[in-house]
Amino acid sequence: MAGSTFGNIFKVSTWGESHGYGIGAVIDGCPAGLEISEEYIQSFMDRRRPGQSDFTTKRNEPDKVRIMSGVFEGKTLGTPISLMIENTSQISKDYSDIANVFRPGHADYTFEKKYGFRDYRGGGRSSGRETAGRVAAGAVAMKLLEEYGIDVYAYVSQIGDIKTDASNFDRNEITSNPLCMPDRAAYLKASEYLEKLIQEKDSSGALVECIVSGMPVGIGEPVFDKLDARLAYAVMSIGAVKGVEIGDGFDVIKRRGSENNDEFAVSDGRVVKKTNHSGGILGGMSDGADILLKAAFKPTPSIYQKQNTVNSSEEEVEIEIKGRHDPIIAPRAVVVVESMVAITIADMLLINRASRK
Repeated sequence: MAGSTFGNIFKVSTWGESHGYGIGAVIDGCPAGLEISEEYIQSFMDRRRPGQSDFTTKRNEPDKVRIMSGVFEGKTLGTPISLMIENTSQISKDYSDIANVFRPGHADYTFEKKYGFRDYRGGGRSSGRETAGRVAAGAVAMKLLEEYGIDVYAYVSQIGDIKTDASNFDRNEITSNPLCMPDRAAYLKASEYLEKLIQEKDSSGALVECIVSGMPVGIGEPVFDKLDARLAYAVMSIGAVKGVEIGDGFDVIKRRGSENNDEFAVSDGRVVKKTNHSGGILGGMSDGADILLKAAFKPTPSIYQKQNTVNSSEEEVEIEIKGRHDPIIAPRAVVVVESMVAITIADMLLINRASRK
């Protein structure tokens, strides 16, 4: 299978299936001397871990990460870093009834047609559990970005029609409520909405926003490897993401150039922008302002309602999915978005070292 590796210098490969022995990642190209520990990486894994609220799958696993190579006495060696997370709560029998049936909204049909064979237990490589390896690698990237004074954080800004209010923004709320919303009033409304959907055996989509502050100017390349292009590629590679916006995104179609351009000024002896419609990126390169990114997550496709589909014999059948599934994907995906953004920026930072003498 091609396509399991991301990056040019800070290169990440993920491996494993959702119901196999374990999953993980290998990082190649991480500079030597970076302080890293299993405890630090685990703090990111715990944010993604299932079974922590009524709004996540009941697949309750510790997602304990182990550093298998590339770190000695708490510092990276400059050699490949191998990270492993053991699967401990897989219940494969939950999927035996759908071994030959294509679940609506899943990759079952396309996977089988491409490869002629598939691991039907939870989706294998197509499962959201694959993202655990990304988060483990993302934690290492985050540690590298800390060395540059770069801060990356994400949150759920909208669930269904319920939006957070910028005037109520509280970053501490992101890690204080299970929906990772920075507005407590919006969180309470969204909780009621999701509880109703659970009773109706349904699921919800959501919007995740990510902010990167402390970026130096000039990170990114001006043609194919534009920073915004690489970020969109990275975040769109997360299984449930169906749309990515940078800055004002699709709202730019309603603007005039005089409204959309970010005028420059000088403040405290440095060049700044008066506005940030561009989302911190101009010409494919960071402009020093905060990077603003939004990712649209589709509703969880595994719902408990009866649905119409076909089987591998191309016969029309009904399906009723069993097992343990999230009624909403986005809250656990917040740290996945952060991880993919961090991995992308870490890679582009290292590439930028070769831009001038």
